[in-house]
Amino acid sequence: MNADVPQPAAVHASHDVLIVGGGLVGASLAIALDRLGLDVGLIEAAPPGALPAVFDERNLSFAEATLNALGALGVLAKLRAPTGAIRRIHISRKGDFGRAVLEASRYGREEFGRIVVARDFGEALEARLAELPRLHRYRPVRFTGLAEAGDGWRGVRVADGAGERVLRARLLVAADGTRSAVRAALNIGAEEHDYGQTLFVTRLRGERGPDGTAYERLTDDGPTALLPRGDRHYGLIHSVASARAEAVAALDEAGFLAHAQQVFGWRCGRFLNCGARNLYPAIRVLAARIAAPRALLVGNAAQTIHPIGAQGFNLGLRDAMTLAELIETELAAHGSVDCGAPGLLDRYVARRLPDRERTVAFSDGLARISANDSGLLRPLRSLGLFAVDRVASAQSFLVGGAMGYRGEVPALCRGDAVDPPRPAGGRA
Repeated sequence: MNADVPQPAAVHASHDVLIVGGGLVGASLAIALDRLGLDVGLIEAAPPGALPAVFDERNLSFAEATLNALGALGVLAKLRAPTGAIRRIHISRKGDFGRAVLEASRYGREEFGRIVVARDFGEALEARLAELPRLHRYRPVRFTGLAEAGDGWRGVRVADGAGERVLRARLLVAADGTRSAVRAALNIGAEEHDYGQTLFVTRLRGERGPDGTAYERLTDDGPTALLPRGDRHYGLIHSVASARAEAVAALDEAGFLAHAQQVFGWRCGRFLNCGARNLYPAIRVLAARIAAPRALLVGNAAQTIHPIGAQGFNLGLRDAMTLAELIETELAAHGSVDCGAPGLLDRYVARRLPDRERTVAFSDGLARISANDSGLLRPLRSLGLFAVDRVASAQSFLVGGAMGYRGEVPALCRGDAVDPPRPAGGRA
C-alpha cells in the first residue's frame, strides 16, 4: 500500500439513514423511519437527559395534518401537559377596516389544530424515542464534516469527548436547523432575507381566558399572534421593528404588558401578567436546493420562514413524512430499499417543491404586505379581509393551508395510517 495516498478513515458504523439534528423535525423523522424497521442513526448535540435548545417556551401551532401524523407515530399520547384547541381564527390589522373570522365548525371540524408548548413537545418526543430499541442515538455528538465513502454510501465525520470518528449512511438527512452545518458542508447555498423584525415570545394571562380563538393581529411592525394554550394562558408572539427591539426588551413586566395591549387591543380583556420573554429574529432562509448525492435537507435546514400563519414546523413535518412515505412505498414494492438512491431523491424533490414554494410564497407575501404602511394598500387589505370573511373560496384556501392540507399530503398526515412493511431480513 502506498503510504503517500490518503486512505479512507475507518468506519465506526453504517446506517440506512443518518439524521443530523434531534430537534422537532429530525426526531419526528427518526420515529417515522424506525417504524419501517430501518437502521437509523440520530446525531444529537444535547446530552442524555437534556432537551435541545429549540424545545423552549415558544408556542407551536400544530395543524390537523400534523396532529394526524404525530398521533400515528405515538407522540401525541406522550404529551403530559394540556394542549389548546384552535376552534376559530380571527384576523385583523391595526389601522385597517374589516376583519376575518374562520370557524372550524363551518368545515365540519371541532378544531383546526392545537397549540403545544415546544418544551412539552420535546419531552413527548424524548419519551417516544426512548421506546425505540433499534434507533442508534449519538449524543452528545457534533457533526464536523463529510468523509470519503463511495460505493453507494455517504461518509460523515462526527466528534464527541473521545475524539472524531466516521459514520456512513445510504442517506444523510440534514435536520440541523437554520444555520445548517450539513448544508454548508454539502456546498448548498442559501438565500437570506431579514424582515427587520424581532419576535417576542412569552406566556400571557388575560382577564378573559382562551375560548379556542387564535388571534392574528397585523401591524406595521409585523404580526402579533395570541394563541389559546391549554393551561388557561395565551401564547404571545409579538413582532417589533428590530430598531426598537432593545427598548421593548428593556421594559419591565407592566411596561411590556401595556405595550402589547396597545398593539393588540382589548379582545381578551386586560393583560394581567406574562412569563419570561424570549427574543428571535424574523429571517427567511431558503436553501438553493434540497438534495445532493445521497443527502437531503428537511425542516429549517431546507427553509426557515416567517412565523406568520404558523406554517414553519408543519411544513417541516410534511418534509419528514413525505420522505418516510416514499421509502415505505419502495419497501412495499421491492422488499428492500436503498434510501439514498437517486431516483428516490428525485421523487422526494418533485413531491416537496410545490408545497414548499406555495407555503413560502404565502408566508412571505403575507409578512410583506401586512407590514407595509403604505396608505394605498389599506383599502386593498381591508377588501382582502372582507373577501376572506365572506367569500367561500377565499376562506377555503386559507383553511386548507391552516389545517396542513397543501400539496400532495402524506398518508400519515391525512390520517391514513396503516401497518408499514418491513425490510426482508429486518434490514434494508
